[in-house]
Amino acid sequence: MLLVKTITDNPEFVIERLAIKNRDARAAVEKIVELDRQKREIQKQMEDGKAEQNNLAKQIGDLYKQGKKDEADAMKQKSTDLKNKVKEDEEKFEALDKELFDILVTLPNLPYELVAPGKSADDNVEIRRGGENPSWDGFEPLPHWDLAKKYDIIDFATGVKITGAGFPLYKGKGAKLQRALINFFLDEAAKSGYMEVEPPVLVNKDSGFGTGQLPDKEGQMYHCEQDDLYLVPTAEVPVTNIYRDMILNASQLPIRHCAYTPCFRREAGSYGSDVKGLNRLHEFDKVELVQIVHPDKSYKALEIMVLHVEGLVKKLGLPYRIIRLCGGDMSFTSAMTYDFEVWCAAQQKWLEVSSVSNFESYQANRLKLRFKEDGDKRTKLCHTLNGSGLALPRIVASILENYQKADRIEIPEVLRKYTGFDYIGGEEEEAKAE
Repeated sequence: MLLVKTITDNPEFVIERLAIKNRDARAAVEKIVELDRQKREIQKQMEDGKAEQNNLAKQIGDLYKQGKKDEADAMKQKSTDLKNKVKEDEEKFEALDKELFDILVTLPNLPYELVAPGKSADDNVEIRRGGENPSWDGFEPLPHWDLAKKYDIIDFATGVKITGAGFPLYKGKGAKLQRALINFFLDEAAKSGYMEVEPPVLVNKDSGFGTGQLPDKEGQMYHCEQDDLYLVPTAEVPVTNIYRDMILNASQLPIRHCAYTPCFRREAGSYGSDVKGLNRLHEFDKVELVQIVHPDKSYKALEIMVLHVEGLVKKLGLPYRIIRLCGGDMSFTSAMTYDFEVWCAAQQKWLEVSSVSNFESYQANRLKLRFKEDGDKRTKLCHTLNGSGLALPRIVASILENYQKADRIEIPEVLRKYTGFDYIGGEEEEAKAE
């Protein structure tokens, strides 16, 4: 959530920056400025009224002491009238405060100065590429959904029977590959200084609001109505909310956490070829990276997170590219986002596997997440960042498609100590016997 002061100090700047996100915010910004003016005016009236009340109370006391009861009683009526006026002002102030808040939460975060204008993914800026696309001799590569069926490692049909479309059943070496990737990602995060946490996968409304999923993405979250709880769309929500309503010391920063959770997304409105196989699921596994940092260091932290995620896809040997999102393709809460995409060779398409974002103080303002410098009584808002490190489904899809051979699928070398096998299919058992 944007600070009111940010808007009232320079409303035209806010309007211009939000235009980068294709948001016409002029009416909302002007309304916020006016409501804030009215709030300040009524607040001064309340303060003056309370000061006059205190003064009258002293005068009434003095009159009673002097035996001037009639004058004191007359003045008590004046005090009562003033008290009622202050109460009316308080009610007006609360109404204005709620109206301002309701508008404020509809405004997205301001994009950082490096964010390019644009309306869609077509306007994103490619930063760099890495890895090499595979080539095959003597056979036609299969998409991962056909490979999953061929080697009996992912059962989409049984997932539909158990739950519905978008809830695959992983089997045998498919399940072990999932577990291997989770452990690899968590171990790599630990090497980079992230402390692992295991959070709940159900969160309340306050948690959803704190990180910006509510009210913006309410329709995309699974809601348990009886308990008024939401299944997490990402571990970002519970992990960042660990620090809701906290005042940290600057010496505690940066805070780095990683967490594995299943993630749940309704993906309403998603249709077409991009939803086939593992491309787009309602339930999937992900390792999330979260940082809480000093505002002066958040963009350095963002670049380091990008390098960490890049290191993961490099170690997996997958072709990848890094994209800086344009204003029109960014999330509601982000100030700047880098997306990672891996190449799925049989599908001949790039698939997103990670978003790494700096939210600056936007989430922290909602969370009331602050810190103090040593020797300074004032509090400041922290900056929050997060990134997928990594989301599993499309990583699995890319591994299956890019590492396939005519009679087997190779396992990336870095994963073999986790899987306990080098291939899916093929002559693996014979090779081990030799």
